[in-house]
Amino acid sequence: MGETQAEHDERSIVWLDIDNTLYSASAGISHAMGERIHAYFVGLGFPEEEASKLHHQYYSQYGLAIRGLVRHHDIDPLDFDRKCDGSLPLEELLKPDAALRRLLEDIDRSKVRVWALTNAYHTHASRVLRILGVDDLIEGIVFCDYSNPNFSCKPEPEFYQNAMKKAGVSDPSKCYFIDDSRANVEAARRLGWGHCVHFCERGLLHVEGGKPKYIGSDIHDGDDTSAITAVSKLEELRTVWPEIFKQ
Repeated sequence: MGETQAEHDERSIVWLDIDNTLYSASAGISHAMGERIHAYFVGLGFPEEEASKLHHQYYSQYGLAIRGLVRHHDIDPLDFDRKCDGSLPLEELLKPDAALRRLLEDIDRSKVRVWALTNAYHTHASRVLRILGVDDLIEGIVFCDYSNPNFSCKPEPEFYQNAMKKAGVSDPSKCYFIDDSRANVEAARRLGWGHCVHFCERGLLHVEGGKPKYIGSDIHDGDDTSAITAVSKLEELRTVWPEIFKQ
């Protein structure tokens, strides 16, 4: 879709996170990624313990370890991408997902557009979508532009605002969004995105910021989640967002 067309498109828009959302955390990609990022820190000369500490610190502080590396260690983000995301054996860990494809095909495109919103670089995002067999069903990808040393990422407000601008969306209430990061979903909600869903495979073990973590372990009874629906399977979106699916 060209930019001019997007600017005049009155349909709502569905923003889909990619990693650990369009596929299950059980695929093990977060673990493989954590190992590569740790090796990258060690390759810069950090001792093992300090590498682990900085990895988690930068992920927690900036949303991505690479953001801290660029800010504080003047690394080449494209080199990082090649050695980390680019070296992942995705073809061994993922496969075409017929159920995901049916889900996306059943979204009524006369009502909404479907875009991806990812903290990865475009090469990784495109690769995952292609392997899952849904790349032709995603109309646009908003990604972290690693070629720009000052790139923004989720959950920074600038990233969401730039995404809306790129897609030609002026009304945040028209945004549907699902992400496996609760912080990312909460950031979107604060900006007025109207339909926010947390993809939460509660109880599954994955790696976050280089550290193993059980998904959902940071969500406690009494937390303010009133405006955020949580789902553990993407199929639940048919019930949560019935208005965007074909009748």
